[in-house]
Parts: sequence; structure tokens; C-alpha cells
Amino acid sequence: MRYILFYKPYGVLSQFTDDSGRQTLKDYIPVPDVYPVGRLDWDSEGLLLLTDDGRLQHRLSDPQYGHPRTYWVQVERVPDDRALEQLAAGVEIQNYQTKPARAKLLTAEPQLPPRDPPIRDRQNIPTAWLELTLTEGKNRQVRRMTAAVGFPTLRLVRVSIGLLSLEGLSLGMWRDLTNAEVKELKRVKTY
Repeated sequence: MRYILFYKPYGVLSQFTDDSGRQTLKDYIPVPDVYPVGRLDWDSEGLLLLTDDGRLQHRLSDPQYGHPRTYWVQVERVPDDRALEQLAAGVEIQNYQTKPARAKLLTAEPQLPPRDPPIRDRQNIPTAWLELTLTEGKNRQVRRMTAAVGFPTLRLVRVSIGLLSLEGLSLGMWRDLTNAEVKELKRVKTY
């Protein structure tokens, strides 16, 4: 079995083919028969797990086996305590109440490679970075959650899946998981 971590850049589809000529995983990962566990949208960046282990893929994708995924989210303006409490308690998006999450304001901008293209910069509107940890993964959930509390997402980077993280990976690079990481990944429980 293969287990691969990939640092997906902005503008890359979380699939291996595209009829429109956009960049895909095939442009970065020359490994046959592995598939992403979950996905990151075209306009999101960060950690993506790929495998040919169908049982693990099902377990990590099935909502009943929720596992923590942590995101750094740059938002327009600076969220107040009320917005952070709403995110943590769960918010309604598209007639769905999100599960409780962990939400905190980061005190400093995280060390990330510059995004290409860069996000828009408005002189009169400050931005802030949040750390959100979710145990579910609805379509565009993080973006919809921050918008629901009045702070639109400008940049979204998944930094961890369970105990796996971006640490040691450069943008656009991938590596195989170690045996210890695979063993730990198979132990991921809900919280």
C-alpha cells in the first residue's frame, strides 16, 4: 500500500485529470493508482493525503469517523470573541448546522510561502489569521463558516490531518508516510 502526503499549491485540482487543461495532481505526483482522501478545492492550499488503501480511504472520508483537520484561514477584518465562539459552537450553512469546532485567532501571521497569485490587499481593511480544527468536511465548509459569521475567507491552508502536518514539506512537494505515521493514522479517533 502507498500513503502519500502532498503540499497542494493554490490552483491545482485535487484529481488526476481535467478536460480543461488546469493543473492536477498528475502534474506533481507520478505515482499510479493512488487517490486523494477527501479533497481541497482548487482555490485552497495545503496538506492532501493520497493512498491506494481503500479501507483507510473510506474510514477517513466517512463522516461517522470524524477526524481532526486543522486549517489556517486568512479572513477579512479581525474576528471578535463572539465570532470565534460561533465558529466553535457550529454555525448554520446551507440549511446545515456544522459540528462544534476549535477556533482561535492566531497572534501572528503564519510562516507560509507566498501565494501565487497573491490575495487582494486593501489598504483600509485589515486581515487576520484563524486556526480552525474541524471533524467534518462539507463542500467549501470553512469558507462558508467564516462568511456566516461575517469574516470572508481570503486564503485557506490545511496544515494538518490528524497528527500528520505540512512540517518538512515544501509547496508542491510530496513524500511517502513513514511506517510509524501509517500506524498512527490508522489509530485516528473522533474527538
